[in-house]
Amino acid sequence: MHFATNEVLRANFSVYTSKKQGKLRKKIVRGMLMNYANVKVLYFDDDGTIPNHPRLPVLLYEHVFISKKEKVESIFNSHNWKNSWVGGIYDFHHYHSNSHEALGVISGSARLKLGGHMGENIVVHAGDVLVLPAGTGHMRLQSTADFKVVGAYPEGMDYNLRTGKQTDRPHVFDEIAQVPIPTTDPVYGDEGPLTEWWN
Repeated sequence: MHFATNEVLRANFSVYTSKKQGKLRKKIVRGMLMNYANVKVLYFDDDGTIPNHPRLPVLLYEHVFISKKEKVESIFNSHNWKNSWVGGIYDFHHYHSNSHEALGVISGSARLKLGGHMGENIVVHAGDVLVLPAGTGHMRLQSTADFKVVGAYPEGMDYNLRTGKQTDRPHVFDEIAQVPIPTTDPVYGDEGPLTEWWN
């Protein structure tokens, strides 16, 4: 598709909404923002165990690093997403209440569960990037033997590990609310889907 201008286009997006048990809201938006990679946008509500974020969506950048997987960590760092590491994703539901998180897949593929027990199953491949707002549940369901990601955090923030214990409530909601909106997109820098969807 050819765009005549560099304006951010919202036309021709497909939207899917559904409810499970009358409580969980999920919305997926697919489209092209300017000349950026295809981005999938997912919203998750508190499911009673995993809080998720009350306002910010998960962003999945599909195939964005397909030709430069070896540069994911350095690109994240150059856009001030630091405190980075290379490894896998835990195989149990967990979230970070005090930081947002970027996960760039540098090898292999995996099926993940996002948003808690009633959340969404997604498949990620080498070259994909997930950006998870604070509070978002995530876990690995299956993966290839070579599955590996780079994790990074805005301005190199420290991060905790929460697993949905009832004793974490209600103070995790205050922690989530206090996490600032990042000033940069981990993939594109000063401009990008994050600065559009998280504004």
